[in-house]
Amino acid sequence: MPNRSDNRMNRYKWKRSFFILLGFNILIVLIVAGLIFWPVSDSDYSTMQSEIPFGSSEFVVRTTKENLNELVNAYIDQVLTGSQHNYRVELDEDVHLIGELPVFSSTVPLSVHFEPIVQENGDLILQQRSISVGLLELPNQRIMEYMKRHLPMPEWVTINPDEEEIYVAVTDMDIRSNFVVGVENIDLEGNNLAFKINVPYRTLGIDLEEFEAGNEK
Repeated sequence: MPNRSDNRMNRYKWKRSFFILLGFNILIVLIVAGLIFWPVSDSDYSTMQSEIPFGSSEFVVRTTKENLNELVNAYIDQVLTGSQHNYRVELDEDVHLIGELPVFSSTVPLSVHFEPIVQENGDLILQQRSISVGLLELPNQRIMEYMKRHLPMPEWVTINPDEEEIYVAVTDMDIRSNFVVGVENIDLEGNNLAFKINVPYRTLGIDLEEFEAGNEK
């Protein structure tokens, strides 16, 4: 029959093995997170920290225009579900919108090239560079008025014909996770795209009062 000292020793070995395994799992999670979330410079980090709302943390995620292109067009397909409209976006050296506009009882091909301009608040302006509607010779503003009238857009996307631009209020996107997304950098030629993701603690089930109390200790 094992004595108390043996039981205590076995219990100690079991606890030590458990914590070693737990520490290893935490290390793996940290490594994966480090690969996903690209580090930013100290100057950028200090600036970002001052702008982060209390009760949340902000991360910078980098991706490629190929990945973003797939995501944007998947979202567009969802917006166009149930409609007879058709358009898509191609990210190359600029932002290329390709689609069709209804004219009388037919449609004409639409092609618009935009230059993406990142705003300080994380939103995006698509400044029109060139535009054409089939063989029709129409002023740019008139074509964009047709786009505003006939192309379904999410609520957070606004076509401004007078400025010949599209305002993409990325920070107003309705995301189920309650994350707040903003644009950090768009470099299409260098294939370097970065987005800020603000994660409220409540989304992760963290009680803010308990979090504050823990920081005060």
